[in-house]
Amino acid sequence: MKWLVALLVTSAMWQGAAASEEIASSPTLSRIESAGEIAIGHRTSEVPFSYLVNDQPTGYAIDLCLNVIEGLEETLGLGELKVTYVPVTPANRFILVRNGEVDIECGVTTNTPERRRQAAFSYPHFLTATRYLSLTEQHMESLQDLAGRSVVSTTGTVNIAQLNELNRTEGLNISVMLSRNHEEAFEMVASGQASAFVMDEILLAGLVSSAADPAAFHISQATLSSAEPYGLMMPPDDPVFVELVNKELRNIYQSDTIHTLYEKWFLLPLPPDNRVLNLPLAPALAAIFANPEQYRE
Repeated sequence: MKWLVALLVTSAMWQGAAASEEIASSPTLSRIESAGEIAIGHRTSEVPFSYLVNDQPTGYAIDLCLNVIEGLEETLGLGELKVTYVPVTPANRFILVRNGEVDIECGVTTNTPERRRQAAFSYPHFLTATRYLSLTEQHMESLQDLAGRSVVSTTGTVNIAQLNELNRTEGLNISVMLSRNHEEAFEMVASGQASAFVMDEILLAGLVSSAADPAAFHISQATLSSAEPYGLMMPPDDPVFVELVNKELRNIYQSDTIHTLYEKWFLLPLPPDNRVLNLPLAPALAAIFANPEQYRE
């Protein structure tokens, strides 16, 4: 029996030393351990990923991050970390991550080559294409239907670049308008200030589901992009932290946890008003969960 106790003690000491080495080699983890807290970047109105209910951040991406943090606490012996929530916008999210005010952004940031020069990304946690929203009564469906119209998108997003590229390559003579946030862009379409709102289809679906009259709005079948991945965003130049976050995500993805979270946020009624997105798990996303890999395209 003594040899078993000695073996367990030795194993625990080895694991503790390995964890200490990982923490020491990661600026982000060193800061987290020293402060005893971790800063989550969150959005305020990105249903169902990251939004506020009674001023408390909630959503699919928030739940993923909290599960990751719980795994890091256990794996690295960090104890129970205090979670600090930092609101971020499309315009300031990269700055806050780079300067260390946010340790991990839990929202709807698309992983692109240009953005990987500014920050690091986790394994994908969702896939979505870019489409446009218009009033149903306008009977708009194709990309050509945008020609000569005023079209809005939110500043600081990849969708602006996609809209400008479409305008340039197709010669559509679109008047491109910028909004400060998605809610403002949605209201511009609702009030007739803009003919269409270009954005990620899942975010458009969330906005429509919360409208007083969802049937008044139409999301195009035509896309401005192929399906692209959202990832949890982290500080650049900290591969140890990224690797550990991905390790925890892999554990989540290859257990029942991810299916419970997906059902909670995409198939069941959402707080606070019990809207239902009714979005079954797509085969491409299911394949990512089954075999997660870093997105490099």
